[in-house]
Amino acid sequence: MAALDSLSLFTGLGLSEHKARETLKNTALSAQLREAATQAQQTLGSTIDKATGTLLYGLASRLRDPRRLSFLVSYIASRKIHTETQLSGEARAALKWADGKMIKHEVDMQVLHLLGPKTESDLEKKPKVAKARLEEKDRVTAKDVVENGEAVVQTLSLMEQLRGEALKFHKPGENYKTPGYVTTPHTMDLLKQHLEITGGQIRTRFPPEPNGILHIGHAKAINFNFGYAKANNGICFLRFDDTNPEKEEAKFFTAICDMVAWLGYTPYKVTYASDYFDQLYAWAVELIHRGLAYVCHQRGEELKGHNPLPSPWRDRPIEESLLLFEAMRKGKFAEGEATLRMKLVMEDGKMDPVAYRVKYTPHHRTGDTWCIYPTYDYTHCLCDSIEHITHSLCTKEFQARRSSYFWLCNALDVYCPVQWEYGRLNLHYAVVSKRKILQLVAAGAVRDWDDPRLFTLTALRRRGFPPEAINNFCARVGVTVAQTTMEPHLLEACVRDVLNDTAPRAMAVLDSLQVVITNFPAAKLLDIQVPNFPADETKGFHQVPFGPTVFIERTDFKEEPEPGYKRLAWGQPVGLRHTGYVIELQHVVKGPNGCVESLEVTCRRADVGEKPKAFIHWVSQPLTCEIRLYDRLFQHKNPEDPAEVPGGFLSDLNLASLQVVEAALVDCSVALAKPFDKFQFERLGYFSVDPDSRQGQLVFNRTVTLKEDPGKV
Repeated sequence: MAALDSLSLFTGLGLSEHKARETLKNTALSAQLREAATQAQQTLGSTIDKATGTLLYGLASRLRDPRRLSFLVSYIASRKIHTETQLSGEARAALKWADGKMIKHEVDMQVLHLLGPKTESDLEKKPKVAKARLEEKDRVTAKDVVENGEAVVQTLSLMEQLRGEALKFHKPGENYKTPGYVTTPHTMDLLKQHLEITGGQIRTRFPPEPNGILHIGHAKAINFNFGYAKANNGICFLRFDDTNPEKEEAKFFTAICDMVAWLGYTPYKVTYASDYFDQLYAWAVELIHRGLAYVCHQRGEELKGHNPLPSPWRDRPIEESLLLFEAMRKGKFAEGEATLRMKLVMEDGKMDPVAYRVKYTPHHRTGDTWCIYPTYDYTHCLCDSIEHITHSLCTKEFQARRSSYFWLCNALDVYCPVQWEYGRLNLHYAVVSKRKILQLVAAGAVRDWDDPRLFTLTALRRRGFPPEAINNFCARVGVTVAQTTMEPHLLEACVRDVLNDTAPRAMAVLDSLQVVITNFPAAKLLDIQVPNFPADETKGFHQVPFGPTVFIERTDFKEEPEPGYKRLAWGQPVGLRHTGYVIELQHVVKGPNGCVESLEVTCRRADVGEKPKAFIHWVSQPLTCEIRLYDRLFQHKNPEDPAEVPGGFLSDLNLASLQVVEAALVDCSVALAKPFDKFQFERLGYFSVDPDSRQGQLVFNRTVTLKEDPGKV
């Protein structure tokens, strides 16, 4: 084929004329590309779109075995291979046509859903040789199967390769095999009835108190409870522990449901502790009948401390306690005058925990029906029993309540689930306590629970963190018995991984400098086609105007550049991204105070002359938007630690944690963006549309920078 015909063929694939000519200089590459294009035309016709042409060029430039060319071209032409990743992914050797990032994400989530894989020892640094052996031992095996011409990836033996607490879990109905589980003469009959009701199905629950907003630690609990059930074809309840009407608000119920759904989980059923108030009261009466509970008149302050005095009413007659408990129920005692206490000693030495107390606050669901309310120690295990929970997964601080959990179920001869404890997930540079967040709001340090500098889930959503990134982070942290405190940049790395593949590109200028192109090559605006994802042009393009006046970042120009500076300067042209043009400085316009106000430049085509050292982003006829740039809210890793911050967490605020750019310039491709839409502003970072946005006035939050700040440790 003549060189002229090949040039025409290659430019028809979307190559620039310059790149096409360079390709022709490589005999092997041009021959392979000609063959690939010719074969593709047999399926697609003479016209091949640019995205397909890009894939064909990538195939021709990478393929080492020409015998595979026809097969791969047929896959590209039929859209069975439609991304660059499918051609170039690292997993190609083992998973030939699979998208490598999808495989990694799926394996991460499988590991999470099966409760793995990290134990406390896994978090310790190990010698390189040992680490290599460990990775070899724990590598997930996989194979690909072709069904009807489509690649299907099968992940094998994941459960066998997990480490951690999940492998210790009992099978449904085998609760008695759990170390520390207390059995009674009724246990086996109760477990038999339990299996008849559940059919051997795994049941978990996520039981938040509706008195605050969920935070990053709750995300681990949500993933653990819902994920374990999902991985084992079980069910997970969302149960609100609504036993303290003084602190509960309707907005918290709604926000918790929203966040569970946002993370991608659907409860089998939404329940409330208050659903069971009648049954819980009847069981309390039964405890008194059995001599295992009594009405006490010690005040709350008398019960505090490590060695409170024993109750003088512990041995009062059963009939007397029954009458007094009924009097509590009928509102004959003031708050604090009487409680119902259970007769047991807990692991931490606490004696006779309170089961019921008097409160005259109306309940959000039951109104004034009740003036006595059960405590967590009494309610939790019994609600688990009623719902036939198989695995009651709690954070480590509830380990001291395990004895009361088993004792109470057995005292009433009801089905007794198993409580399993795991370590909490915390982050450095963060405060998640409800009380302390309220202090931050009151002090004006943050706006509300969803201020993007906080680590509540509503705040992370507002900042632009994708739920997949939070789930991936929880999967990477794993489930350990020890408490885990992680660096925020590890979470941010998960955010970048997701947004790199899901946030379309746009251009924005934060600190603008006007540039006038004196020899603009057209009489009117040019429409520039910009790929939404430059690495995968099959995901489409958006159009931006390019005119004789553009705006660039002020930092992309220097009159007196330091050594190594590669952007616009005297005698140093730069390319304008996506335009195919290079601009060269001709004149600097300064104001009366000597500050640079604008630049005058000339332009030339990028494929003519020497290639510039850098390409910079720009905007023309842009939108004016507000952009909020966030940094850490606190200066120290542990703002609540008196040893690190003697003045308290409010004294540790980073006064530069929020910077507002009120007149940023953003290209018009984002004009129709809605709240929570996400973009990568090229060279600047990832940004999300804030709910404060209004018609004609978009507000963006910077989610994360493009790369981790090397100054953060």
